[in-house]
Amino acid sequence: MTTEARAARRPVAFAVFSIVAGAIGWFAAFELLTEYIKTLQNPDYIPNCSVSVLVTCGPNMDSWQGSLFGFSNTIIGVAAFVAPIAVGVALLAGASFSRWFWWIYQLGLLGGFVFIGWLFSQSVFVLHTLCPWCMVVWAVMIPLWWVSLAVPHSSGLVPLTASGRRVFAFLASWSWVLILLCYVIIAFIAQLQLDWFAEFSRA
Repeated sequence: MTTEARAARRPVAFAVFSIVAGAIGWFAAFELLTEYIKTLQNPDYIPNCSVSVLVTCGPNMDSWQGSLFGFSNTIIGVAAFVAPIAVGVALLAGASFSRWFWWIYQLGLLGGFVFIGWLFSQSVFVLHTLCPWCMVVWAVMIPLWWVSLAVPHSSGLVPLTASGRRVFAFLASWSWVLILLCYVIIAFIAQLQLDWFAEFSRA
């Protein structure tokens, strides 16, 4: 295969998306981690994400939900968001991955998608807060999951039959709807439970 042909097959848009989404998620997780460390160093420190009683990250960081595995969830975020950045950079460089790699990668993204769903439910229904940096993580994790599920299969990065590729191509074309639907569901539930619209209207 010629260099031009390989370049034509290179999923540039998907690679750039993975890098950008991973970088945003990593930055949000890193900010949460640094704020968490500052609260450990100084119990009177007010995190930069503490805007109001509703919009704050303090209760989330101090709760057991914020350290589900015995250490701060922010450490998981800082480590995990390196993966999409690395995958995106590797794809831009012309790398190709085996089928098993994509399965493991997508399984990890599914774990992240489920995890942020659980964290959202705990934040809204138990802690009654909206953590700004957490919401940034939610906002990037949702498209990371749906896009990374559909595009590798539909673009040929994962070998499939023609019919299988058509199925994932259909999913890829409608992934933005699924992403938007997730955002709407989150906003709707948060509004019903916390009335965040009134909070932001006062601001």
